[in-house]
Amino acid sequence: MTDTPADVAHETVPAPEVQPTPGPGPLTPASISCSRGLCDWLTSHRLSLALSSYQTGRLYLIGVRPDKRINFHEVGVGRAMGLWADQQRVLLATENQLIRFENVLAPNQRMGEADRHYVPRVSHTTGDLDIHDIVVREDGVIIFANTMFSCLSMLSNVHSFKPYWAPPFISKLAAEDRCHLNGIAMKDGQPAYITATSRADIVNGWRARREQGGCVVDVQSSEVITEKLSMPHSPRWHNGKLWVLNSGTGYLGTVNFSTGEFEPFVFLPGFVRGLAFHNNHAVVGLSLPRNGTFSGLQLDEELNKRDADAWCGVQIVNLSSGDVVEWIRFETAVTEMLDVCTIAGVQLPSATAPSSLEINKLYTVDPGPREDGSQSAGA
Repeated sequence: MTDTPADVAHETVPAPEVQPTPGPGPLTPASISCSRGLCDWLTSHRLSLALSSYQTGRLYLIGVRPDKRINFHEVGVGRAMGLWADQQRVLLATENQLIRFENVLAPNQRMGEADRHYVPRVSHTTGDLDIHDIVVREDGVIIFANTMFSCLSMLSNVHSFKPYWAPPFISKLAAEDRCHLNGIAMKDGQPAYITATSRADIVNGWRARREQGGCVVDVQSSEVITEKLSMPHSPRWHNGKLWVLNSGTGYLGTVNFSTGEFEPFVFLPGFVRGLAFHNNHAVVGLSLPRNGTFSGLQLDEELNKRDADAWCGVQIVNLSSGDVVEWIRFETAVTEMLDVCTIAGVQLPSATAPSSLEINKLYTVDPGPREDGSQSAGA
């Protein structure tokens, strides 16, 4: 078990330009700083990052410019919730939709300096399902944590959602956020484990079990693996272990399947939520403790013990040493992260906001064969 190092060199990054948003007015610029080595770390790992902050309705795409400077590309999307990304596609849940963004650039194309540009192409209107984790099965089917209805769900062309699986302790699918089911761990291309804040089966019952009672459930067997966690989020199967963010305590760790115990690995100074792995590193999102829901937990004690203030941002942990090797910190406007994704093989991503004026004139043409089999002009 390793604590976060106290001193990390950093440099200040200017606030990014604010994209047009669906809200009533422009977003307040955030103050962003990052570790001095973040640019080199992203470059050496051929990696960019995607972050969602639902409290301010922002999607952040973080990459490296050709002049070797960190670039923060900010997109206003309303309420930015669960997130999934790869080189070609970004899936993002908002207040009442799940939006599919597609990269419109060919390998040798650029939009400005960006080597990927994601454009919203399909928006499934779901209603307010409070969608947290989003995963894609090996057959391409999208599964998401339907937190409002306490189940895993699929998209439906006709209805708000199609139920996929529910925990054994949920007696009825109702818009009551009974157990705060929020996380999905994939294994062998299938949803394997979920996290929930409790086994409650009444409206908002999870709120009475914030300090202990958080559980992990096996999707295939419906067995409750543990219920000894505090507001767990973001379960991930990695290198033969089930990693979990024990958010109410501030620890990243693993679950012991034999005992059901949480085995802490490293403390991070914030309400941890959003987790991705890359090349023996964990990329973890941190939020400031929110008055009410996030307060009065063990996290407060852990921060006081270290004479530390909570962070909002991202910390990157080396899984061999437990050290935080790089970080990003948000201040002023942004106080909470919801999800974190890595995008391997992408240097500088950008995106177009669904409600922006830019999207009205952003025309792209599929260069493939026409429906009649002939080639498109210029192909």
